[in-house]
Amino acid sequence: MKTIVYAVFASALLLLTACNTVKGVGQDIQKAGEKIEGAARK
Repeated sequence: MKTIVYAVFASALLLLTACNTVKGVGQDIQKAGEKIEGAARK
């Protein structure tokens, strides 16, 4: 039973970490797109 509980907690931790990483990458791509858009307007 303890093994199952530890596995669930480990899985949840990995999923939460992955979500934060994907969110950060999305924000970086968005900022880069804004810079490119600003340069194209000039």
